Amino acid sequence: MSTFSGIWVPLVTPFKQGEIDFPALTALCHHVMQQGVDGVVVCGTTGEAPMLSKEEQLQVLDAVLQVVPASQVMMGLSGTHMPSVLSMLAAITLRDVAGILLPAPYYIRPSQAALEAWFTDIANRSHIPIIVYNVPYRSGIHLELQTLRNLAKHPRIVAIKDCGGSNDLTYSLIADGELDVLCGEDGQILSTLCMGGSGAIAASAHLFTDKFVQLVKQVQAGDLPLARKNFYQLLPLIRLMFSAPNPAAIKYALSLNGLMVNELRAPLLAAPAEVETAIVNYLNTLSR
Repeated sequence: MSTFSGIWVPLVTPFKQGEIDFPALTALCHHVMQQGVDGVVVCGTTGEAPMLSKEEQLQVLDAVLQVVPASQVMMGLSGTHMPSVLSMLAAITLRDVAGILLPAPYYIRPSQAALEAWFTDIANRSHIPIIVYNVPYRSGIHLELQTLRNLAKHPRIVAIKDCGGSNDLTYSLIADGELDVLCGEDGQILSTLCMGGSGAIAASAHLFTDKFVQLVKQVQAGDLPLARKNFYQLLPLIRLMFSAPNPAAIKYALSLNGLMVNELRAPLLAAPAEVETAIVNYLNTLSR
């Protein structure tokens, strides 16, 4: 069985004057790991992976592996051209990482049978565990419950990042017990944990990381009143971090404490002024 549980932070990719800011990336890794997270995700959606070349993605991965133990590093892999995806897979698997986060091919909207074949073909080529990323509002296609149940039979498909928006699907997968269910919607972390989910891949956990880590421990200990109190204190932050296209709000918030420059790559823009103001006001309220 896999061990994908707890809080995993999908790292932003810091930029400075158009280039990857590797010192800032290193500092960010140290920051989140010191807060006790179970792992980090490299080159996911939050990491602006589509705006990085394949060479840059591997450079980011290598930089993270210099700081974070390989057993705590998950690497994003996406695309629609199978030879290119397999080529990137081969490059990733030359490294020692804990898992590969793999979404459905975007824009094309293949059938469920085609999706099953896609994930199976890639898993057959990998010796590294696969975490299926079900995110229909980005890929344009929903992985249905039976498709996921079929994929769960593959020995290297071991977990799911669940952004599917269906409680029935989420709870069915948890009840099955065949895949580790990692919540991918930060506002649903508490409910997923309480229903038996194994953890979360939480972008908003870049901020107040220790409180997200504590949330998992509180649920595991059965202290639901304290977990609810913690979660409701985090909920305004979660809403703020997704009040602009991800990761604009997160990068702005991280820039306030000097961890990185507030810079994104096109076609993304910095968070609007009203979002920046709301973040400053929220953080000032907490410091009083």
